[in-house]
Amino acid sequence: MRIETIDVGVFGVSPDWKATLRCMAGILLFGGLLLLNAAPTNAQSSLPALTPDKISKIDGYVAAEMASERIPGAAVGIYSRGQILMAKGYGLADVELNVPVKPETIFQSGSVGKQFASAAVMMLVEEGKIALDDSITKYFPNAPETWKPILVKNLLSHTSGLSEYETPERSGVKGPFYLRLDFTEDELLEKTEALPIEAPPGEKWAYRNTNYMLLGIMIHKVTGKFYADFLAERIFRPLGMTSTRLISDTDIIPNRSSGYELHGDKLQNQEWVSPTFNSTADGTLYFNVIDLAKWDGALYGTTLLKQSSLDRIWTVYLMNDGQPNSGHYGFGWAVGHLNGHKIMEHSGAWQGFTCAISRYVDDNLTVVVLTNLDADHARPNEMVHQIAGLINPALMPPPHKEHKEVAVDPTIFDGYTGKYQSPAFALTITREGDHLFIQLTGQPKVQLFPEGDREYFLKVVDAQVSFITGSDGKATELVLHQAGRELHAKRVE
Repeated sequence: MRIETIDVGVFGVSPDWKATLRCMAGILLFGGLLLLNAAPTNAQSSLPALTPDKISKIDGYVAAEMASERIPGAAVGIYSRGQILMAKGYGLADVELNVPVKPETIFQSGSVGKQFASAAVMMLVEEGKIALDDSITKYFPNAPETWKPILVKNLLSHTSGLSEYETPERSGVKGPFYLRLDFTEDELLEKTEALPIEAPPGEKWAYRNTNYMLLGIMIHKVTGKFYADFLAERIFRPLGMTSTRLISDTDIIPNRSSGYELHGDKLQNQEWVSPTFNSTADGTLYFNVIDLAKWDGALYGTTLLKQSSLDRIWTVYLMNDGQPNSGHYGFGWAVGHLNGHKIMEHSGAWQGFTCAISRYVDDNLTVVVLTNLDADHARPNEMVHQIAGLINPALMPPPHKEHKEVAVDPTIFDGYTGKYQSPAFALTITREGDHLFIQLTGQPKVQLFPEGDREYFLKVVDAQVSFITGSDGKATELVLHQAGRELHAKRVE
C-alpha cells in the first residue's frame, strides 16, 4: 500500500507562505554530500549553513538507524525555504551491484506523491475546470447513484466514504485489482465504481488510496492529458525537477535505486507489480532529494498556486459536524503541530521503498528521508523528526517510552485475530506462526510485539495496541494508543 506509518490520525501533524521562491546559493559537491556554499540571498528568512558538529550528529544518527533497521540505502535532504542545507546519500542504492547512494539517487515516492496530485487539482480549480464542491459524478457519469453526494473535496481529504481498492483481498490473485495484471484506465474506474461505500461522505475520515487514484483519472478526463504528463508539464519541468517522473520498469533511468524487503533475516528484491499499479495518482513517482528542494522552495511562494489555494491545501478538513477530521488531514498533507511548532508532512511506501517529508514552516526547515527498504522495517517518519530535532532542539520529539518484548504463549493470538472497526479506521489482526500482525485498511501489514498477554507495541512507529477480552480470552475490542490518544475499535468479525 502507498501510505504507511503516516503520522496523521492513525499510525500526523498550517501555513505561512509569504516569501517568494529564492534563487539557490552556490553548491559544492563533495562525494555523496551536497552542502550550501554561500549564505542564502535573504539570511533573515533562511537558516544558516549547518555546522560540522550538526552534520556529524546527523551522520551518526542516520548510520545508527540504518544499522538498527537494516536499511540498505537512504538519502537525507535538509532545506530552508528551498535552499539546500544538506543533501546526502548513505549506504547502497543497489546491493547486488554495490552502488552507493548519492544525492542524485532516485527513490520511489509512495504516498508522498499525493501532494503533487493535490496541487494539480488545485491548479484546475483555479482555472475553473474543476470545483471543489462538484459531485464527482460530474466527472464519472457512469458511477452509481451512491456517488452523487461525494464531492471533489471529499476525495482530496479522504472523507469520501469510498472503500480501499488495495486491500489484500481485492489486490490479491482472486481480487478485482490483482496487482500483477494490467488494466486500462476505464477498466480500473469500472472496478472502482463497483466497490462498496463505507460511510456517507464527510461523516468519517479514512485514508483510502482509492480517492487519489480517482483524482488522477479525473485530471485525465478534464485536461485530456494523463495525470503524470500534466504533472510534468505544469510542475516538474517549470521547477526544474529533472529527475522526478512516473515509475517505469522499462525505461533507462539514470541513478535509479532498487527497492528491498526484509523477510526474516533475508533481504530480497521488491515484489513486482504491473505497470497499471505503477501509474496511478495515489503514489507512483520517482524523485530525489535534490528535486524535492525545488518543490519545497516553490511551496513558499506563489509560483505554482495562489496563496488561497495553498492555504486550502494546508487547512485541516472539517467533517459534517464541523469538527476537524481525525487524521488532521488537509488536501494531500497532514497538518498540525509538534512541540507547538507548525508542521505539515506526509510519508509513503511502495515496492520496497519508504520516505517522509516534514516541513516546519514557522522554523523555515524541511527534512526529507528516502529509503529503499519496506515499511515493515524502515521508519523514515521517525527519522525526519529526529533529524529536525538535531538541527533545532525545540523540534525534538518527546522521548519514547521504552517497550520490552516478552515471551507469551502464541496460542493466545487466536483470540485476537479478526477484523476491527472504529469511526475513524478499520483494521485486521492476523497470526502467522508465532507472530501477530496488524494491518490498517490501505496500509501494509506490520508486526505486533508482546509486552504482556494483552499489551503489544509496534517497532515501525511509536504506537501500542491493547486487547480487551471476554472471559473466554477472545477480544471484543482493541485500543490503539498513539500520540497521546486512545482510539477504540470494536471487533466485527
